Amino acid sequence: MPTLLKLYRADRFLVNRIVASATTFFEEVRNDPKHPFRGEFDRMLLSFVDRLGSDKGFADRIDGLKRDLIARPELGELARNTWANVRSFIERSASGETQVLQQHLTRMFMEAGEAIAGDDELRAEINQGLVAVLLKVISEQKSGVSTFIADQVKAWDMRQLISLIEINVGKDLQYIRFNGSLIGGLAGLTLYTLEYLLRWL
Repeated sequence: MPTLLKLYRADRFLVNRIVASATTFFEEVRNDPKHPFRGEFDRMLLSFVDRLGSDKGFADRIDGLKRDLIARPELGELARNTWANVRSFIERSASGETQVLQQHLTRMFMEAGEAIAGDDELRAEINQGLVAVLLKVISEQKSGVSTFIADQVKAWDMRQLISLIEINVGKDLQYIRFNGSLIGGLAGLTLYTLEYLLRWL
């Protein structure tokens, strides 16, 4: 049969028909949110997950297949070659030799930003998720954060502390010093004038 198929070039025809049929089918599934295949696929995945969790023999067989697949030399060579190519591509992109990675990342972030900007529900979900994560992190790490800050402040010497204050609020301190000197001088002059007037009276 394979010889006859190749002789009459039917193998290519069959492959093209299979690919065309599969493409048409998955286009129908993608365009129809209520397509029966979606439900079947979900049920298949859920049953697979449930069986993995409840059937130890099945889980062991899957684990064995995974180990056998990873142990195959062809897969190891493919993984090494793939990683070498990816690493070379990233290094060339980082060095400026090619801008493909930069352009791809830029386009990806722009599309993500546009999608978030145009979807109020998605923004709300992201905000809620961030708030939940931050609340959990803060509640779990607040004692550690306070201890870390206290230890850092204790480790400072007075010169370092004064230097940091001068750097961050130096201009404000100059105004405070000038205003303090001016007000102090005026207050002293006022008191002296009052004392002088009282003596005359």
